[in-house]
Amino acid sequence: MTTQHSAESTHQQTAPTAVPRVALVGVHGFGERHLANLARLEQAGALELVAVADPNPPQPGSLVASVAVFPDLDGLLAAQPGVDVVIIATPIQTHAPLAIAALSAGMDVYVEKPPVASLAQFEQVLAAARDKGRLVQVGFQSLGSHALPAIRDTVAAGEIGTVLGISATGQWLRTQAYFKRSRWAGKRSLDGVDVVDGVATNALAHAVATGLSLAGARTLADVASVETDLYRANQTESDDTSVLRVRTAQGTTLLCALTLCAPEQLDPTVTVHGTLGDLTLSYTRDEVVITTPSGERRETYARTDLLENLLEARVTGAPLLCALEDTGAFTAVLEAIRTSPAPAPIDGQYISWEGGGDDAHPVVQGITDLMARAVKAQATFAELGAPWARTLPPTHTLTLDGHPVANYRDGSQIRAVSSPRPYLHPVRTLAGTVVTDHQPLDHVWHLGVGVALQDVDGVNFWGGRTYTREAGQYVWRPDHGSIDSTGTTAEQNDAVDGREGRLQETLSWNGPDGAPILVEERTWAWTGAAPSIWRLSLEFALSPSGDRPVSLGSPGSNGRFEGGYGGFFWRLPQCADAAVWTPAGTGESQIHGSTTRWLAWSGQFDGGPATLVFVAPEDSADPWFVRVDGYPGVGQSLAWDSPVIAGPGSPVRRRITVFVADGILSTPDIEDLINQQGDPS
Repeated sequence: MTTQHSAESTHQQTAPTAVPRVALVGVHGFGERHLANLARLEQAGALELVAVADPNPPQPGSLVASVAVFPDLDGLLAAQPGVDVVIIATPIQTHAPLAIAALSAGMDVYVEKPPVASLAQFEQVLAAARDKGRLVQVGFQSLGSHALPAIRDTVAAGEIGTVLGISATGQWLRTQAYFKRSRWAGKRSLDGVDVVDGVATNALAHAVATGLSLAGARTLADVASVETDLYRANQTESDDTSVLRVRTAQGTTLLCALTLCAPEQLDPTVTVHGTLGDLTLSYTRDEVVITTPSGERRETYARTDLLENLLEARVTGAPLLCALEDTGAFTAVLEAIRTSPAPAPIDGQYISWEGGGDDAHPVVQGITDLMARAVKAQATFAELGAPWARTLPPTHTLTLDGHPVANYRDGSQIRAVSSPRPYLHPVRTLAGTVVTDHQPLDHVWHLGVGVALQDVDGVNFWGGRTYTREAGQYVWRPDHGSIDSTGTTAEQNDAVDGREGRLQETLSWNGPDGAPILVEERTWAWTGAAPSIWRLSLEFALSPSGDRPVSLGSPGSNGRFEGGYGGFFWRLPQCADAAVWTPAGTGESQIHGSTTRWLAWSGQFDGGPATLVFVAPEDSADPWFVRVDGYPGVGQSLAWDSPVIAGPGSPVRRRITVFVADGILSTPDIEDLINQQGDPS
């Protein structure tokens, strides 16, 4: 998937018999791990530690007498102790200037992650290395794992099918002591100098770097775009709970969901999601889990030490496993974070604190489930509508007497395999209770209220897997379409003084290649119906975009028993005490597949009790599609067990009305409401 950067063309190779002389800058914090590793390699005869530099010198007796101790790198360089390799394990903002100083003195460099604090610094260090013909290895230790080439081979062999995307997740917890350990901790800048500390750039930077590597993105040119969604629960400048969405030049999407505010610390992972299974790397343990329909397989791999790799590269010209140039993609992410608006503070009502004093740490409520949704939907916290996240402006807002009752979204941020399309969410009662859901974990392609079909001349406009008669099951196929607005023909977003609000659009249903298949005329209308009830109506007409008929089908029309969903669909949020009924029966088993004038759903939602009443036209023959136990959803099936044909000049038309009510309505209440409203459909 990627190639490794070779040292042969730029580095002045050292004689094979020379024992490299090494200096360590920064002996505390992570520098202590370097001291232990240097002792191991020195005992093996691989190097000689000749000097260290730190304004806070090591404890007396912790180093052999032959190791020179300096207060800083300048003093070390001035003494000219004959150093071949300098290891830099210092605060982030010092990495670039120290690396440039060492390179300018003719030394090879091992610099801890992140190697720089800006794109400009990256280019400066890279130029210094090329000018002097020296090597720069970056301390992303996970990139020395032998699991990475094994994963690439497994993916290339097709074991998990076609790659749908890659995710990197990290759920850590960090106490107040973590942010008090140094002046730069939790800072975006310090004394006017970029630091860019944060969950993605430092604490869980290995998750980002490893995900980029498996996505085939190493250099700057490998990254097409970076989107950031940054938040903080701590009283810091830097982010501690964030989503990053990276799109590579090859079209792969990497979604990073990271937090330092988890209820418990878990091993960070990078997962390659495929059409036939998933492959997950726990990079701190070099363990790979491959999950397919045939079962689960676990494998553990060895790891090459990056300092040993650098020493070998100096002698043989072997490729560096983490050359500075190959952290260009990571630097693109860091630069996007550096130039993003400051992380938004998470409202305290969504944070719980555990522990006390320096051991206290925040927990963002529901963060585990939100991260799972973000990964599966390839969505940001803001796009998912996390209650503490930034509010994204909708395409339209439906209002009733000046009060918002629904947001209309164009679906442009929805991932391709979820069939991007316009939809309503959130839809609220007049008291503000939300009665829709979108991108839920069980079906991330379920999008509020709208129109969707799984088989339009073989194109999936529903999202997710496609049910085929040939397979007799759901399978991933590259068949996902999208629905785009081509223009608003009428718009009255506020229903006031009894006047009906109206939104009328022309939509194009486009295939995977972008070619139009259907043209839809869609009209939403809404108005008040009673003091605590409002009415929403939808009418749509589907016509072929060309001069040939178009088949509109469903899993049911392709052989799945009672799986005839498609057409109008309303995804509800989870609610307690859910009840669903029609004039003819109650419960999912009696109602699913039935044809009645109306269907009601009531329950205790997060905001309070509410009832939805779905009313079909008098002459409707479309069965109700109802799910209660598996997930909450209601639809009217356009093609229950056989396809419907949209012909030139003969569009397929459907209408439905929904009453959105606060409180629990009874059957007499519903009958009275429908009778009072006349024929709403």
